[in-house]
Amino acid sequence: MIPVKGYAAPQAKIPLGPFKFERRDVGPHDVQIEIAYCGVCHSDIHQVRDEWGGSIFPMVPGHEIVGKITAIGSQVTKFKVGETAGIGCFVDSCRHCPSCLAGLEQYCDVGMIGTYNGRDKEGQPTYGGYSNQIIVDENYTLHVSDKLPLAGVAPLLCAGITTYSPLREWKVGKGHKVGVVGLGGLGHMAVKLAASMGAEVTVLSTSASKEVDATKLGAHHFVVTTDEAQVKQIAGTLDFIINTISAQHEYNFYLQMLKLDGTMILVGVPPEAPQLAAFNLIIKRRRIAGSLIGGIKETQEMLDYCAEHNITSDVEVINIDYINEAYERMIKGDVRYRFVIDMASL
Repeated sequence: MIPVKGYAAPQAKIPLGPFKFERRDVGPHDVQIEIAYCGVCHSDIHQVRDEWGGSIFPMVPGHEIVGKITAIGSQVTKFKVGETAGIGCFVDSCRHCPSCLAGLEQYCDVGMIGTYNGRDKEGQPTYGGYSNQIIVDENYTLHVSDKLPLAGVAPLLCAGITTYSPLREWKVGKGHKVGVVGLGGLGHMAVKLAASMGAEVTVLSTSASKEVDATKLGAHHFVVTTDEAQVKQIAGTLDFIINTISAQHEYNFYLQMLKLDGTMILVGVPPEAPQLAAFNLIIKRRRIAGSLIGGIKETQEMLDYCAEHNITSDVEVINIDYINEAYERMIKGDVRYRFVIDMASL
């Protein structure tokens, strides 16, 4: 076993603190990564507070991981020691169901094994990237370009792929009008990616103060959703809406902005089931859909795309001992746009 240092939540709603644990030895198909940076996802907060239920404690969060490979197993063929690599939201899956065979491991019929707050095939809890080392099968490890700053790359492993995947699935590109609801960790990536693909992007926000940022990120238009005149002007004009909001909100309000056959794609998870008026779908043959992250193949495609187009997340780098304060700031929306932990601070 390999000794590891990290930060963990000992129980729900108790602040995170230093935590020592062990990871398995490097197996024949494994790579060992010395973690350089780990992004802080809003789902980390949900899970350490057991807001989704089923949390496993002590919990070491973190699934936006980048670092250097320090060791490889005897049968590893895809990676070499010294390479930069990444780990996203899952570290294994059943590998034989139709979803896994199609490269859609995120939809594994048995259930993907989360990078943290999951259980591996031996039943042991998985611990994530708020730590200095991680060991993962090479088939669930990603190549990371050295062209881009690693701190800005880390959030691509969740926020990036969460927004890239639906844009690719619905073939969003030139000629499409795309609305992005919310300009946070997910939303700012949706703007960057959709704009880079040639779409005409409109940010939909309650905060007029975010218009300057939205324009810098690549948005072509900005709608203050509390302004009735602006909302009326955009009604029935959008092909797609990427809805990133995890707070309680009104789906019907945004559906009216879609044109005939328009689709609103949900990537945020409100705490309670929203109300949905069937009539808002029926009258314009509108659709409401959901999307998770991406499989390994698509996540690699996303990382390569971002390297080619010089796309990273806008980040605020923090030390690990600031994590509890960072959580409180995230809840208030006080981050532009993703916290990333410098693991050298361990």
